[in-house]
Amino acid sequence: MAVELKPVPQEATPPNVTLRHFALAALAQLAQLAGANESGTAAGPEQHYLSQQLAAVSPQGRGFAAALPAYLRAPADSDKALCGLATYFGLTVFEQLAVALAAAVEDDAMAGRAVAWLQAPMGGSRPTLGLIARALAATPGSGENAIHALVGGAAMRCGLLALMNESGPLPERPIAIPIPLCLALAGRDATLPGTTIDVGDVQAVTLPPSVLAQARQQARALDTGRPSALIVRAAAATEGRSVTAAIAAALDLRPLFIETEQLGGLAPLLVMRGLLPVFCCMLGPGERRALPQVPLYRGASLALCGMEGSVEHAGSALLSWTLPVPSREERHALWRSALGEQGDAALAERLAREHRHGSGRIAQLASLARQRAILDGSTKPALAHIADAAWAGEGLGLEALAQPLRHAISDEAMVMTPALRRDLETLLLRCRSRDGLEHGLGASAKARYHPGVRALLVGPSGTGKTLAAGWLATRLNMPLYRVDLAAVSSKYIGETEKNLAQLLAHAEQAEVVLLFDEADAMFGKRTEVKEANDRFANAQTNYLLQRIETFDGVTLLTSNSKSRFDSAFMRRLDLIIEFPLPGPEERRALWLSHLGTHHALSNVQINQLAAVVDVGGGHIRSVVLAAALRAQAHAGVIEFADLTGAIADEFRKLGRQMPAGLHAA
Repeated sequence: MAVELKPVPQEATPPNVTLRHFALAALAQLAQLAGANESGTAAGPEQHYLSQQLAAVSPQGRGFAAALPAYLRAPADSDKALCGLATYFGLTVFEQLAVALAAAVEDDAMAGRAVAWLQAPMGGSRPTLGLIARALAATPGSGENAIHALVGGAAMRCGLLALMNESGPLPERPIAIPIPLCLALAGRDATLPGTTIDVGDVQAVTLPPSVLAQARQQARALDTGRPSALIVRAAAATEGRSVTAAIAAALDLRPLFIETEQLGGLAPLLVMRGLLPVFCCMLGPGERRALPQVPLYRGASLALCGMEGSVEHAGSALLSWTLPVPSREERHALWRSALGEQGDAALAERLAREHRHGSGRIAQLASLARQRAILDGSTKPALAHIADAAWAGEGLGLEALAQPLRHAISDEAMVMTPALRRDLETLLLRCRSRDGLEHGLGASAKARYHPGVRALLVGPSGTGKTLAAGWLATRLNMPLYRVDLAAVSSKYIGETEKNLAQLLAHAEQAEVVLLFDEADAMFGKRTEVKEANDRFANAQTNYLLQRIETFDGVTLLTSNSKSRFDSAFMRRLDLIIEFPLPGPEERRALWLSHLGTHHALSNVQINQLAAVVDVGGGHIRSVVLAAALRAQAHAGVIEFADLTGAIADEFRKLGRQMPAGLHAA
């Protein structure tokens, strides 16, 4: 039986009364009209509890409807959140009372017992649609069919209320309010599964003034009073989250990072807690994603992405903002701030000049460098601590796709011709000057300029190409990673490109040197399409050629012959450095550099080796290591016989004859 609300004189709202009391008072009146206590037995605790709620709402006994209009004009502070939702989503009074009742049973055990008592014998502590329809049917907004009004109303559509027991008929289906929304109604922060509020102290990074100014400008463009969205592209997740937090702050909101497709109840949470939805989208090349539609939400939204993929919103493209690398002056200020008061000003200036780190990476490296300085008994981070931090603090997934080459290569370990040294010094200067190289040049030089460096090291096997890559990385104080072709390549269509995109994006963020050893395997010439595999192989080459041109880091490629590369790729190279086989003078220096002092060879014998053993440095290294093993057999230093025996083994591997004048031991 529905409660009929007849026009009654309004009475003042008693103090300490909330919408929850009104909803429970409606249940009390339903119990009275239904004759719930006709058996003559004493009233149970549930009926007594409901009678207390009715008395609290209407001390004069006129019923809850008499005091409700006055209360809605001046609700209690505890109901301000619910009333705000009513204004934003257009909730009827009927829906507000239904929400209040659904929330009451979640944190008041007696309210749940009273609901179960009224719904006996069916039971259940959450109110059913049938119970709500009978108790609140005549409340404004219920319409002719209260059940349909609630099921099709804004409270259900926005996720503030949810139907349970999908198999039951509508009158018997209970309603519930998600627990995070219960907490939000009570004025507490709560998150839905897969969401996070704010970046937290650990992830927050200092942003340069130019980025903060652009963030405020983006916020003004979003603050239109209509649904709007923006894609924020960032190489570093921590920096991207900090930027979205800056945009949210400019809108007087806080960011809510969303990493789930389950968005039920999201809109009420955003409105109640003053949150800006930030959808975290990690996409690969060619991937597309539609920005989820939040039911009944009319505010701004952000999509936080990497550098790949595309995001759409309601079938239309979105505005996009790619976070720039801070200028040299801003990087200097960021390094000074991150290194702390004890930091070296000259070190900060050098790091800003030679490295194009973003805000997030600078904060991470400085924090790790300070810890390493403390472990060394110092309070002042040095360049060595920064270099160590670059290895230890990588943490970006590079090692899953590339092999770290951690050994530092000193100048003494590099034996090369004067021409090769000049070429490598030019490459080193090019790497150090890549940021700002276009300043002062003409418009054509500035057009499409990217600060990346791409160099091809060409020469026979064993001439020191990989060693030169290590020497360059050591001089640049940058980690060196050799690309693992087996880890990058995939038999599945599109996966290779996705792995390459992830690899290059991580390498840009971490500021590392990427080494593609035997690079012609990936950058080789495109072939005529004769079968499906040829088409997919060409597509991978096309993507790599395009992406390597926009790569902002340092890329080194090695090969035995430059004729194996696609002609389109040769145009994209900054330098091609030839590594010739060493001449007699270089071979003599290589023998001395590898032998050190642990040998018994005379100058004549060393000169003989340099003159007749015409191999590269890699083979000389193998010979010396094999000779050292032979020397251990007689517990002595390396002798000439040890070397001649090792040389014979090495030439046998190469399929060559032993040089004349040398005799194997």
